Amino acid sequence: MQFMFGDYVLDPERRELTSRMQIVAVGPQVFDVLLHLIRNSDRVVSKDELLQAVWGGRIVSESTITSHINAVRKAIGDSGEGQRLVRTVARKGFRFVGEIKLGEIGDARQPGAPTVIEYASSKSEGPPSGLALPDKPSITVLPFQNLSGDPEQDYFADGVVEDIIAALSRIRWLFTIARNSSFTYKGRAVDVKEVGRELGVRYVVEGSVRKSGNKVRMTGQLIDATTGTHLWAERFEGTLDDIFELQDQMAESVVGAISPQLERAEIERAKRKPTESLDAYDYYLRGMAKLHNGTREAIETALPLFYKAIELDPEFASAYAAAAWCHFWRKLNGWMTERAHEIAEGVRLARLAVELGRDDAVALTRGGHAFAHLAGDLDGGIALLDRAVLLNPNLATAWFLGGALRALRGETDAAIEHLAHAVRLSPLDPEMFRMQVGMALAHFFAGRFDSASAWAEKALGNLPSLLVAVALLAASHALAGRIDEARQATQRLRVLDPSLRVSNLKDWLPIHRPEDLARFADGLRLAGLPE
Repeated sequence: MQFMFGDYVLDPERRELTSRMQIVAVGPQVFDVLLHLIRNSDRVVSKDELLQAVWGGRIVSESTITSHINAVRKAIGDSGEGQRLVRTVARKGFRFVGEIKLGEIGDARQPGAPTVIEYASSKSEGPPSGLALPDKPSITVLPFQNLSGDPEQDYFADGVVEDIIAALSRIRWLFTIARNSSFTYKGRAVDVKEVGRELGVRYVVEGSVRKSGNKVRMTGQLIDATTGTHLWAERFEGTLDDIFELQDQMAESVVGAISPQLERAEIERAKRKPTESLDAYDYYLRGMAKLHNGTREAIETALPLFYKAIELDPEFASAYAAAAWCHFWRKLNGWMTERAHEIAEGVRLARLAVELGRDDAVALTRGGHAFAHLAGDLDGGIALLDRAVLLNPNLATAWFLGGALRALRGETDAAIEHLAHAVRLSPLDPEMFRMQVGMALAHFFAGRFDSASAWAEKALGNLPSLLVAVALLAASHALAGRIDEARQATQRLRVLDPSLRVSNLKDWLPIHRPEDLARFADGLRLAGLPE
């Protein structure tokens, strides 16, 4: 049974709050607060009762309850001043005062995709017009055109699009229109701006499929529906030897290419907004733009932006994860000034990220990786990243960070496979230097020093201040007998981090196998790093 009030529907079973066919993004505890207030709308709910119902009696601050009530009001279009729906009763608690109706919702979606609301008593005359854009990035994938001249190939094109929609719907920061709605445009000439207005989305993916003999060529393009601007276009080709595998490969390639393009577009959009009107997500995006850069100055700028996002939304799991990542990156590059305090803070943030984001692949990815480095728990970090890949198999970041952790654990073949898959998913990734240094690590621990130095050079070409890449370059050259090059790299290493010594390598990197640590130490010792 669902609860309906105004333009909103609260579905306890699916744990979804929707408004005019759009999912309203709320944290799990915010959802629980709203649900408890609605279920008990005949009376005032005390703060103690909310503590027991939502937090299981755990001690939380007064400000935590207040921030969650404010988040509930924001989600349902209410405010502390208006109190149209949620009323504060002085010294007593809170009460939901809106008119509630009970109703059934017809299921017009596939698993994992946003709900399309159809009240049993209503008759839809077509998609609504002029829907407001959701708070988070929103996208629809239109049916691809079949250019083969063979109607029998429609099923192939439709299958690819359905796979793309299913994959995008697993990305929690992305609002994805369900298949049943996007396929109402099949066979129609469309204006992407009109599609955006009708479905209430910012981005539209469209494309075509052409079959010739045993070959299939698919094109796809990503368009900003608010402006009509083309953000990305790509062509994918394959053979029909295994048509279902080809469908999967093409869908995976499109999603892998779209995801970073979407993030870049959203970052640019946030940059154009005046700072006085920013919300939590905008602060997060601005921080991510700096985080991708990877320099010391960029990380110092990013960290307070993530803390501001957390302040505005205490359940923003990805913001906790990104803040934890900043502390990890400072440790990796020798930039920490209060090492013990910063490591403890990074671990705290990482734990909150994975606790709040148990089903959020992005939060699990950066939070899990930061936790592995800062807490020295490679197995725990790998498990979290494996869960992220399970939740979103197209998230390149999860693949390459999982590969890096596997390299540190000594699983070099698996590490290289993960890293190569990440490159295939995101060949133009702004964090390519991280994939390259992961490859350098894996090849070094596998004893392939020429390959390790080549990958380290590539990483340094993208980020010259990357400390671990310089260290791998020095050790690889030394163990390959290139002592002059090794000593030059060591001079560079000591400028970047004068405190680094052979004796404190274990405190710097969580290298699992003693033989790998010994090999790294021997290489750096040969290269001239002080003991």
